[in-house]
Amino acid sequence: MCGFVGFFSLHSLADSPLHLLQAMGRAIVHRGPDDTGIWFDAAAGIGLAHQRLAIVDLSVAGYQPMPSACGRYVIAFNGEIYNYLALRDLLKNEQKHWRGHSDTETLLACLVAWGVEKTLPLLQGMFAFGLWDKQTRTLTLARDRMGEKPLYYGWQGDTFLFGSELKAFKTHPDFRAEVNRDALVLLLRHNCVPAPFSIYQGIEKLRPGHYMNIVLNDELTQTAQPQPYWTMNQAVAQGMANPFNGSDSQAIDLLEGQLSQSISAQILADVPLGAFLSGGVDSSTIVALMQRQSSQPVRTFAIGFNEPGYNEAQYAKEVANHLGTDHTEFYVSSADALAVIPQLPQIYCEPFADSSQIPTFLVSKMAREYVTVALSGDAGDELFGGYNQYQFAPKIWGFLRKLPQPLRALAANVLVGLPMPDKLRKLMDVLPVASHEEFYRILMSHWKQPETLVIGTSEPLAQMCSFQAMPKISDYAHWMMAMDAQTYMPDDILVKVDRAAMANSLETRVPMLDHRLVELACRLPMHMKIRDGKGKWVLREVLYRHVPKALIDRPKKGFSIPMASWLRGPLRDWAEALLDESRLHQEGYFHPEPIRSVWKQHLQERADHSTKLWGVLMFQAWLQEQ
Repeated sequence: MCGFVGFFSLHSLADSPLHLLQAMGRAIVHRGPDDTGIWFDAAAGIGLAHQRLAIVDLSVAGYQPMPSACGRYVIAFNGEIYNYLALRDLLKNEQKHWRGHSDTETLLACLVAWGVEKTLPLLQGMFAFGLWDKQTRTLTLARDRMGEKPLYYGWQGDTFLFGSELKAFKTHPDFRAEVNRDALVLLLRHNCVPAPFSIYQGIEKLRPGHYMNIVLNDELTQTAQPQPYWTMNQAVAQGMANPFNGSDSQAIDLLEGQLSQSISAQILADVPLGAFLSGGVDSSTIVALMQRQSSQPVRTFAIGFNEPGYNEAQYAKEVANHLGTDHTEFYVSSADALAVIPQLPQIYCEPFADSSQIPTFLVSKMAREYVTVALSGDAGDELFGGYNQYQFAPKIWGFLRKLPQPLRALAANVLVGLPMPDKLRKLMDVLPVASHEEFYRILMSHWKQPETLVIGTSEPLAQMCSFQAMPKISDYAHWMMAMDAQTYMPDDILVKVDRAAMANSLETRVPMLDHRLVELACRLPMHMKIRDGKGKWVLREVLYRHVPKALIDRPKKGFSIPMASWLRGPLRDWAEALLDESRLHQEGYFHPEPIRSVWKQHLQERADHSTKLWGVLMFQAWLQEQ
């Protein structure tokens, strides 16, 4: 796991390009503190900087930016290619001599031998890279299928910037840092900025499973468009066309076998390795299968909170004791958690408002004291039906669609001003919607009409709002899972984990995002995911082979913190300063009145508006640091 950044410019730079590349690299040194590499082609006007976190092949043979043996290509790469040894075997006729045993060298040799279009579908791993072809003056950018590794890009005048994190762009003199107000609207709706948008005007995120070729000629060309080499929608369609028809026991065997293969590939490292363990189904399954393959106790990590209702550390400890892992836990106080908040704008470098970012940062910080790589249990919910809405949303929509839409809209208008519990309020929000797509959109929204809060803009169609980009699936629960897997997961969950971990120079790996396992999940029928009112049925059955049900079966809880009470207590003064009415007027991004109204309601405990307010607060805190 590393970080890289690069630029191409049509004009001469006032500063030395090498000095500029060094500064851009230093901005993301946390992603790779082990080594710094820079490369610049003066004739072409393109440069690369790389920060290395050495995981496989710790020698100088893994140094980046890495030139190809033929001298035609140069690559800067972030991630891990888990099947690189198998790819080396396939390359035995094309590549006779190797400088080392890094996956970067293997990836580069594949790209040279087979080209980008043939290589990408063969890769098993998490990655983002920039590849420069000196001969054709073509820059290729590519990102892994599920979006584990980040990649930003965009034109700023006649300069093209690309790289792992936005903070590296800020050191370039041509970077304009103009806030994208459309993206701000999306932030308020989703509490993250969904791809392909970024918080900055003119800068985009490369979507998961996409690549793009930019031919950098003497004439400015800004028309290159990303192309997909793999999509979740296609995987779902193929899974539906070729469903799994075997027995329950065969499905459990198949899933355990594939997940074991994924873990086997991902526990290869030349540095200490461990895993996050919350005591829930997903992380416990990963740890159980890791321990089964290890002759030594696996290092596991959990954090706990002393606040009632927010602590799962005791469950993690029980699972760890049963499996015999080398377990470390750390109970954090509210002061420990609150101390992270001033760091969030720097850690995430664009506004990000999933408040579980705080415990994620803390567990990553603790794990980094012992290991360099940690496996995580993310993606079990999206792939195997773990979220509660996969059960209640189809039922509610099935009922609502039987009622005339005009009648539902009228009822919502009549009831809108009445006091009611938050959950009932959410139902009132979806009461008048005309389609299941809109139902999902409202369900996934924090601010229902965020465009009314942001001055001088309208809401664009992000993928999670664009009907054209949505999967063609009749089963509503499967449809929601497919949407979450390609929107909420890469834009929220994976961003949260990547930035929190890399801020601590910790590599995280997600075995359930092996595309072979994803494609298997797409083939499984819904009754193998949700059964008897419980999600993740088949995943649970794999886990029950290794851990007793009594240690696992309990109500689902998120990785959360008591944000609602904190905003009324220790965070109140901080929030009040950021939400000050005169300040909001002066900054000119928000209409203050609706925000102040929601803030007042929250303080008076008339409603829990913490997730709404957190999105505004994270933008305000981020803006303060610009």
